[in-house]
Amino acid sequence: MHTTRLLKVGTLGAAVVLLAAACGSSSSPSTSSGGNGTQRPAPPAGTAATSVGTGEGTLNLITWPDYADDGSNGTPDTTGPFTKATGCKVNVKVGNTSDEMVTLMKSGQYDGVSASGDATLRLIYGGDVAPVNTSLVPNYATVSDFLKNKQWNSVNGQMYGIPHGWGANVLAYNLATVKPAPTSWSVVFDANSPYKGKITAYDSPIYIADAALYLMKTKPDLKITNPYALDQTQFQAAVDLLKQQRTMISSYWASYTDEVKSFDAGASVVGTAWQVNVNTMKANTVGSLVPTEGATGWSDTWMVSSKAAHPNCMYKWLDYIVSADANAGVAYYFGEAPAQTKACDVSADMKTFCQTYHALDSAYADSISYWTTPTKNCLDGRGDICVDYSAWVQAWTDIKG
Repeated sequence: MHTTRLLKVGTLGAAVVLLAAACGSSSSPSTSSGGNGTQRPAPPAGTAATSVGTGEGTLNLITWPDYADDGSNGTPDTTGPFTKATGCKVNVKVGNTSDEMVTLMKSGQYDGVSASGDATLRLIYGGDVAPVNTSLVPNYATVSDFLKNKQWNSVNGQMYGIPHGWGANVLAYNLATVKPAPTSWSVVFDANSPYKGKITAYDSPIYIADAALYLMKTKPDLKITNPYALDQTQFQAAVDLLKQQRTMISSYWASYTDEVKSFDAGASVVGTAWQVNVNTMKANTVGSLVPTEGATGWSDTWMVSSKAAHPNCMYKWLDYIVSADANAGVAYYFGEAPAQTKACDVSADMKTFCQTYHALDSAYADSISYWTTPTKNCLDGRGDICVDYSAWVQAWTDIKG
């Protein structure tokens, strides 16, 4: 769950410090390959559209900031061209957190939502969103394959949305202070880290997965195969690690600007970050990489309300927002890798941007364990023995308290 992620990336100049580590094959099959043949409980019955007719004239959306905007504040104008082309007037409600988006979608007042992985399964199993017929979304064909049919956007082979943008939670470090350059998350989790007191971490229950991912590679006896599928023993181990880490934390960050300020002031020298955080820090002072254990990350998905009053306009929006120009504009401004492969060919700047954000790098993408809502029914197929998201929320309060 992330809070408002207002990421303004105006230029890519010399301030971009890109030290991408070799990602290899460090991905976890259970997290990066969708269901992998594991049948999950069926969501509430829902019907995907079979055709797209004339637009109803109105479209009501819940979105992250800048995903759907009229350009009046210097943001990309996505809603204007869409309305002109389709006749669907777009009304936007900005969601500040995933929890808020889930609550708003239950009202039935909205046609769709741009949901992150810590919300998608809650929406699917809550019956709030409908299956998506991807054949009715022509631009879906050229969306990156590594974002399709994953655990956070599909169930048993059925897509419940259209991928929009994604990114890794990288390890950021001060180039002058953190030497040698780190290769492992141990610099933020090991009790003997030389950077104790100058470590920063993401302020969200979903960060428990970062600890679980680290333990998955360093404590094999726990038999963790998916950082979002933790039984009570595995979950407690992750919580204990984070309580230990709490004594070493300089600050937690929820807004990306908070981490940028902390690094720029020298209060923090190492910690988890989005790539855009690194790109907006003081030039040539911070590097980033995906460590040997891999990384968590996020992939946002456009989902259709099961109660959509304007389904035709919503399907037209699904296709439009992942078209090359629209997806490129939003991704560039927002600071994320676009889902649409053709977005990288829109301009020379966009080609450079896609390289910076690894947009077409499947090896990099597969090294990421994307945010997925923890459920009692284990995402790795072990049955109803896993700790669900509500317990993650409570545990995060205890960790910080």
